Amino acid sequence: MVFLDFEKPLENLYNQLDKIKQVGEQGDIDVSESIQELEKKISNLRKEIYSNLSGWQKVQLSRHPERPYSLFYIRTIFKQFVELHGDRCFKDDKAIVGGLANLDGNTVVVIGHQKGVNTKMRQYRNFGMANPEGYRKALRLMKMAERFNYPIVCLIDTPGAYPGIEAEERGQAEAIARNLFEMAQLTVPIVCTVIGEGASGGAIGIGLGDRVYMMENTWYSVISPESCSSILWRSWDYKEQAAEALKLTPEHMFDFGLIDGILKEPLGGAHTAPEEMAKILKRNIKKAISELSELSPEDLVDARINKYRAMGNFARKKTTVTQSK
Repeated sequence: MVFLDFEKPLENLYNQLDKIKQVGEQGDIDVSESIQELEKKISNLRKEIYSNLSGWQKVQLSRHPERPYSLFYIRTIFKQFVELHGDRCFKDDKAIVGGLANLDGNTVVVIGHQKGVNTKMRQYRNFGMANPEGYRKALRLMKMAERFNYPIVCLIDTPGAYPGIEAEERGQAEAIARNLFEMAQLTVPIVCTVIGEGASGGAIGIGLGDRVYMMENTWYSVISPESCSSILWRSWDYKEQAAEALKLTPEHMFDFGLIDGILKEPLGGAHTAPEEMAKILKRNIKKAISELSELSPEDLVDARINKYRAMGNFARKKTTVTQSK
C-alpha cells in the first residue's frame, strides 16, 4: 500500500497489524483480540481522517499512484471496447484514448485521458497531457458519435494540456477552443466525469457536457495549486494555501453550479476499492444517459447552451455621464 503524507498515522497502525500477524503465524499464538482491536482503531482513524479533507489533501488523493485511470473504468464498465486511433491530421495522441463501447447493450463513444500505470507507460502516455492531435482525435470521435446517434461519455484526468512549443506550433489553444465550440452544438447526450485531476484547458477540452460530475476526491480548476503558488508567491511552498484559495474541490464546484453532482468514493479513495467505484460510475452514467435520451436533439442543445450561459455571477455598475458646459 502507498500512504500519503496525511495518512502516516494509518501507516503506523498497518505496520503494527502486520507485525502482530507475523508473530501469530510464526509463534502459533492466538492474537485475534489484538488484531480486532487494531482493526477497530484503523477503521475509526480512517473515518476521522477522510471525513474532513482539505483541498490540498483531495489534490493528493486525485494523484494517488494506485488510483484507477480511464482505461480501467472503460474495460470494467463497458463491453467490447474498440479503440480508435488518430486525428486524421497529424498522428495518434496516446494521452487521450477513445472508441466505441457497449454499455449494457447500447453503443456509446467513450473518450478519456490516460496517464499510465507505471513509469514507462506514463512516459508513453505523456503523463495524461494531450497535444492538439489528442483533442482533434476526441472531436473526430464525437462527430462520429453524432453521425450515428451514439451518446458520448468523457472521463477527465489530466494535469493540463501539454505546454510544449511543438504543441503550440500545432495549435493547442485552437484545438481546445474548437472542441468547446463543437461540443456545445452536438445533438447527442454528453456525460462527463472528473475521475482524477481536472486541470485547466486540458480538462475542459473534453469536459463540456449535458451532465458533468466529479468523484469525491478530485479537483477541477483553471490552474494547479503548485502553479498558482509559484505565480503568487514565487515558490511551491504555499501550494496548500493556494488549493484553499482556488476552491477547487467537488463541493465548491457544486455550490458554484459548475457541476451537476458528486460521486461518493469508497472510504479512503477510489483506489481502495476500484471495482466498487466502477459500479458507482456505471450507475451514474447509465442514469444520466437515460434522462438525456428523453430529450429531442433540439431541446438537448438548447438546454446545454442555456446551462453554460447561466454559469457565473455578473453585476452591472450604473454610471452617469455628465457633460461639461
